[in-house]
Amino acid sequence: MLRVLTSALSLTRPWRPPGSRSSASDGTARDPEIQVRALEGPDKGIAEIIMNRPRARNALGNVFVSELLEALAQLREDQQVRVLLFRSGVKGVFCAAAFPAPTIAAMDGTALGGGLELALACDLRVAASSAVMGLIETTRGLLPGAGGTQRLPRCLGVALAKELIFTGRRLSGVQAQALGLVNHAVTQNEEGNAAYHRARELAQEILPQAPIAVRLGKVAIDRGMEVDIASGMAIEGICYAQNIPTQDRLEGMAAFREKRPPRFVGK
Repeated sequence: MLRVLTSALSLTRPWRPPGSRSSASDGTARDPEIQVRALEGPDKGIAEIIMNRPRARNALGNVFVSELLEALAQLREDQQVRVLLFRSGVKGVFCAAAFPAPTIAAMDGTALGGGLELALACDLRVAASSAVMGLIETTRGLLPGAGGTQRLPRCLGVALAKELIFTGRRLSGVQAQALGLVNHAVTQNEEGNAAYHRARELAQEILPQAPIAVRLGKVAIDRGMEVDIASGMAIEGICYAQNIPTQDRLEGMAAFREKRPPRFVGK
């Protein structure tokens, strides 16, 4: 059930490991626009997708999107990944997916149009208070076309989403938190990565929890929001039943009885 409900992306061409260089159309080498990093030590289980398209301020170009899909497809098969962070390698810019583990967008800079739409596709969003975000497509003669018209109403409600899309209004991180668009807004630091650090702290809170239960909880919420309450309860029941026979569920109950921290292994 988990595999069927969360499958969406496929590997379109061979994955290049982080740090590799590919060739541009003129034959010159260029850095990948999407880089993947697995954290170690106490952050083991957290993976990062780093968006690095500085000349286009991380706009969603064809190569950028292709490399992003490749990265997600590769990470999807890695059961060691418990939380996925999206962050920018371009200072002052965020950007502008479906993924089974929790995803967090760290918005330290500008996230306009497609950038905010990518953040909306994440489960959780953390922004610097000085970050600027908005679905500004109507100011360019367009409308949001990467999920904005569907995800923003689900996040904020229909009337407020319409107001923001119709006006193309830009919001600061503080304003976005007040509306419920981001989970946390933090004061920016001198390095320009305050949201990234807060996102890592949030990921660290998720890491110790049972990974299968977390993933199935995500499925139940995401699919349940798309249907009526009765159908949603049925989806929850299916996910709950899948979690019952897991080794982690038995470990959680044993740890509770023995008054000790559980040791979840994702099985």
